[in-house]
Amino acid sequence: MHVTQMPIHDKVLDNIEKDRGEIVDFLQRLIRIPSVTEHEAEIQSFIADKMNQLGLHIALWEPNLEELREAPGYVPVKAGYEGRPNLVGLLKGEGGGRSLIFNGHVDVIPPEPKGAWTIDPWGGELREGRIYGRGASDMKSGLASMIMAVKAVVDSGVRLNGDVMLQTVIDEEYSGNGTLACVLKGYRADAAISCEMSDLQIQPAATGSMWFEILVRGRSASMSRIWEAVSAIEKGYRIVRAISDFESIRTAEKKHPLYPDTRGSLACFPGMFQSGAYPSSPPDLCLIKGRMGTLPGETVEGSQREFTEFIQRAASCDPWLRSNPPETKFVGYCGEPAEISADHPICTTLIGSFERCTGETPTVRGHDGCTDARILIRYGIPTVIFGPGTITQMHATNEWARVDHVVTATKVNAMAMMQWCGVAE
Repeated sequence: MHVTQMPIHDKVLDNIEKDRGEIVDFLQRLIRIPSVTEHEAEIQSFIADKMNQLGLHIALWEPNLEELREAPGYVPVKAGYEGRPNLVGLLKGEGGGRSLIFNGHVDVIPPEPKGAWTIDPWGGELREGRIYGRGASDMKSGLASMIMAVKAVVDSGVRLNGDVMLQTVIDEEYSGNGTLACVLKGYRADAAISCEMSDLQIQPAATGSMWFEILVRGRSASMSRIWEAVSAIEKGYRIVRAISDFESIRTAEKKHPLYPDTRGSLACFPGMFQSGAYPSSPPDLCLIKGRMGTLPGETVEGSQREFTEFIQRAASCDPWLRSNPPETKFVGYCGEPAEISADHPICTTLIGSFERCTGETPTVRGHDGCTDARILIRYGIPTVIFGPGTITQMHATNEWARVDHVVTATKVNAMAMMQWCGVAE
């Protein structure tokens, strides 16, 4: 009796569906490790064990801060990288195929205030098709999808022509220096997929993001001579309104074909407003800290100049601020926007893989937020963003990811891996 053998691509997809429970369990285990930035060692050790089980060649190392400081794309950081290893797992191909990187970060932001959560942020709880916890969407679901995609390929006995590299990196939330360290160490490929949250959209572009500080001066006075005071709070609020006006103007005027709605892309807002030291004393200083988004095609220098000049013009309309102009600086995180063509072969490969796995046509648009894709693109590695997390849950209280999306992303990543790298005969 002749038995028809299942095509290898279908076998991989079938195995992923059968392993749904294992995929969920793996993601839950990732979430239960509190890998807040600067505390990434435990989760990297856990992932390294998984990679070893898959037979990957492992490299685990601490990035060299001095080397990073000399490299284009470096973002200054306060903490070093002792005890904070990067991890790369290599699935060696048979030869003759294109190489592919899957990139994802292991660090997450703190869950504070924990009192605002109604579930354990480190519990990895499963409820009605969603997995909850800090990092569920940003981006441990993406990590699970890329690692379990490699597992499915290995377990199905597939031999790829090209190499596949799994990069799980540190310090994305504050700098992106973990991915930069991978590039400097020579881990490059013909293309890359960043498994950041994309709501299963194919995203060949990402916006830029930078942090700013504005120091506003007032004049204190005794409460018995309050008319002599100039409240830094009141003057600071004028600057806050100017920031809002700046965002509104940019949202109305800036355009990009991959960003039909630029409100999320160009978000510019204060995240901290610090002023005053005593209830009965008018403050003479106000410090505003915030974030500004930029579209692909904009430069860091040009965007910063545009923002600074707008704040100066707004301040000049106030008699006090005209004589005591606010001081604007850009400090901390600074990531430039980046993009590749939506027609690039890695994009069309991912689109075709999505269609084959789901029977649907994917949405192709830009990513609202800065990602490590910018670093890979800067160093000549064409990179597209595709992941199961949802952007609406990035840094959210009671953060969650959909189980169905994680499984779908695992299938699409496995299919893209086979299509891009080629399957050995």
